[in-house]
Amino acid sequence: MAGLRGRRVARRLRRLRLSPAPVRSSAIWLNAKPGAYAENERIPGCGEPERREAALVLRTRILTAAVLAPLAIAAVLLLPPVPFAVLMGLVALAAAWEWSALAGLDSRQGRVGGVALIAASLLLLWMFPGVWGAALLVVVAFWVGVAGMVLTWPRALDRVRSAPLSLAMSVPALAGAWLAMVLLKVQPDGGWIIVWTLALVAIADSGAYFAGRRFGRRRLAPKVSPGKTWEGLAGGALAGMAWALAAALWLPGGAWLWLVAGIVGIIAAVFGDLFESALKRARGVKDSGTLLPGHGGVLDRLDASLAALPVVALVVLGALERPAG
Repeated sequence: MAGLRGRRVARRLRRLRLSPAPVRSSAIWLNAKPGAYAENERIPGCGEPERREAALVLRTRILTAAVLAPLAIAAVLLLPPVPFAVLMGLVALAAAWEWSALAGLDSRQGRVGGVALIAASLLLLWMFPGVWGAALLVVVAFWVGVAGMVLTWPRALDRVRSAPLSLAMSVPALAGAWLAMVLLKVQPDGGWIIVWTLALVAIADSGAYFAGRRFGRRRLAPKVSPGKTWEGLAGGALAGMAWALAAALWLPGGAWLWLVAGIVGIIAAVFGDLFESALKRARGVKDSGTLLPGHGGVLDRLDASLAALPVVALVVLGALERPAG
């Protein structure tokens, strides 16, 4: 009897060990699908620090822009051509300091050399106004080449990483934008055309930012600037074209001129922005500097305008048949 009871106990123990333990189920796990939260739901609390940081950066950007925008507009509209050219030259030299760092010139002496290169370029342009028209064409051709570099990224990476070549590209980029503003400034309504162009870039950038945050799905240039989307580009283009048509209300030339200038200006601004992003990516930095809170450096604020200004100047001056220089 004792042996029989022992065998029964042993069988019961084996059944207990082999049977699965009861699981206290959770509705989350019972209803979950692979990737469900990543694709369809927002996990509570996920990304809150990032959202707070983004909101803080946006507020800082707005405050900085609220201070700088009136000062920039006043300088463009109120300064005579020569003081305006000097002031814009100083801005170009500040941008040259940052560009030299992006080119890989980490020493103070190297960055001073980069600034001196731009200073010499501006001085030569000022001394020989007869070449301004041809120089503007060269600058626009340079930005066409930059567009090709951006479209073939990362095959152009070695060229951007080359310090001498990268530094050489600062001349048409920085001196070219300065030249475009000087050419426009000496024309009738030139100050307003400069303001319109800078506002075009800012409005398109803001439209792209908000449209991208709301609707952005497909990346525009993931290898250069992963945060930019086609949806953002479309939103920025629509906002920019609305502003372009508004120019016909107070600027000469008619709606078609400003619509064309707006379209080519927006396209150029996109490639200017992407080009600076490529420079920063090749260098492994987020911003070109820290001078402007919420914006980064001078180049971070002017990158799109560097390309838009010469292109718009060429279109507008050509259409209005005003001599360049």
